[in-house]
Amino acid sequence: MRTFIIILAGVLVSCQPAPEPYDWHLPKDFPAPVVPPDNPMSDAKVALGRALFYDANLSFNRTQSCSHCHQQQYAFAEPLTQAIGSTGEQHRRNASSLVNVAYNSNLTWAHSGLTRIEQQIVLPMFGEQPIELDITGHESEILSRFDNANYNRLAEAAFDDSPLTFDMVVKALASFVRSLISLESDFDRYAYQQDDDALSESARRGLNLFFSERLECHHCHGGFNFTQSSQHQFQQLDLRPFHNTGLYNIDDKGGYPLSDPGLIEITSQPRDMGKFRAPTLRNVAVSAPYMHDGSLATLRDVIEFYNAGGRGAGIDSPLKSPFIKTLNLTEQEKDDLEAFLLSLTDQQFLTNPQFSAP
Repeated sequence: MRTFIIILAGVLVSCQPAPEPYDWHLPKDFPAPVVPPDNPMSDAKVALGRALFYDANLSFNRTQSCSHCHQQQYAFAEPLTQAIGSTGEQHRRNASSLVNVAYNSNLTWAHSGLTRIEQQIVLPMFGEQPIELDITGHESEILSRFDNANYNRLAEAAFDDSPLTFDMVVKALASFVRSLISLESDFDRYAYQQDDDALSESARRGLNLFFSERLECHHCHGGFNFTQSSQHQFQQLDLRPFHNTGLYNIDDKGGYPLSDPGLIEITSQPRDMGKFRAPTLRNVAVSAPYMHDGSLATLRDVIEFYNAGGRGAGIDSPLKSPFIKTLNLTEQEKDDLEAFLLSLTDQQFLTNPQFSAP
């Protein structure tokens, strides 16, 4: 970025041109994501974040990058029941998909206080329980790996400064993951581009089921991003995105395993036992396994789970969301619902070279 020096009334003034507005490549009339004012989007920051996202030098033992647990072909999730960190430690939760994470109002599976991507990214970087990238205690050594011609060039373009600091790393990574926008599925062509042939008859029946008051799926997975955990420039309501779906009920009181009881860990409110964030359903067909602990292997398993109104004793959980109830779907209705969920797959997103390793 060039800086211009001009003289006003004998005083030197440094003038920098305003940065170009970031192009989200959104369909017409779609709302832009909310971006924190202290980390505005730019192509240069996205480029730096993309390089860092795929660089295993960000982990202390150089075995993992962010992309190890967030793989593009799986909608930036991974096909493991539970994630495994760079030291081999198995985590208690399934790696979340990063599809349209720029629109999320809350981050991670069950934390009402994490509302900015910049906050969340610090956890895998510096967290010690569990260990993911294992940066804590090794900060200077890891930063020194990025003090080279390539990263200094990227840092200068993004921040007018080099070498990299961890503040720059966090902001660049946040910018890259915010750029991961997926709005080109068959459903999008049908709903927003007026292509009536984009969905099969079965998928259209499934769409009608999904948004019906009989099934009530849309109450937790509503809006254009198919999740109640959402925010954007036009949204006025602050929606409550955490729900107990009846996955467990180990004590006949709605209890979840002590290893992961959900939102109650953060709020200490008994009503939050077993509550987890409703994830986006975009690209859900490629992001198996499902639920916070990866305990449902296939999309059909998920449909059967909701058809039953929960699992095992969880069906009778007193803490279960009122939207979770026995549905009595026919086999044809299950097929139709699955066809609709498959229509949310965005092949362009899954193969977009702008999101892959540089």
